[in-house]
Amino acid sequence: MSHHIVETAALQYTYPDGTAGLKGVSLRISHGESVALVGENGAGKSTLLLHLNGYLTPTAGQVRIGDYALTPDTLTAVRRSVGMVFQNPDDQLFMPTVFDDVAFGPLNLGLSGQEVERRVAQVLETVGAGHLSKRPPYKLSQGEKRSVAIATVLAMSPDILVMDEPTSNLDPLSRRRLIELLKTFKHTKIIATHDLDMALDLCERTIVLHQGRITADGLTEKLFQDEALLRGSCLEKPLRMQQCPVCAPRKKHPVRE
Repeated sequence: MSHHIVETAALQYTYPDGTAGLKGVSLRISHGESVALVGENGAGKSTLLLHLNGYLTPTAGQVRIGDYALTPDTLTAVRRSVGMVFQNPDDQLFMPTVFDDVAFGPLNLGLSGQEVERRVAQVLETVGAGHLSKRPPYKLSQGEKRSVAIATVLAMSPDILVMDEPTSNLDPLSRRRLIELLKTFKHTKIIATHDLDMALDLCERTIVLHQGRITADGLTEKLFQDEALLRGSCLEKPLRMQQCPVCAPRKKHPVRE
């Protein structure tokens, strides 16, 4: 299933003010992989994600989604294949009700009213938000908004799920529910996150970005044990991999007589 594959080749991007966002990023993500993108603020994570379905156009280099090089001619096909969940759910929820938001994409695909209703009901049930169908999005909690934003993307039946900081601003219970939900998805998943514990839960592979470049790409657990790598990327070990300060053996000081 080549349409699930994501590739970038020597990808570069410079913002209008001259700031270099990406400096030659090359990667390949295969069908069914779950990959975390980690790095400090400004490392280029969101900039990279926004190239994967054409929200940004590279200054140099290329993006390929499956059999398509991303160009103006292939943009529509690529956006059907790559579903993007933004960091702020309010960027995706703009209709009067949750149903209207989730139905917006399928309606624009030209699906029948009956098929749209079926699809909306199905994806809202999948994310545990079926009871929110008639609610206005602005009255939802952050966790509910996140679930509905994911539903708007799933309603388009994408092959690849791209998410930017999906656990940000979530309370612990909502965060855990989201992680358990994402574990059930068979999509190729690319997740930019500061939540390294979530990355351990969901992603066997991690790509580390630093100042617009890939500095490491490998097994998540192995990379997160590399303290020098993490420190150089302004990151810390996930909490579960840190030694508990209470339980850690204390240094014994010599007794003075």
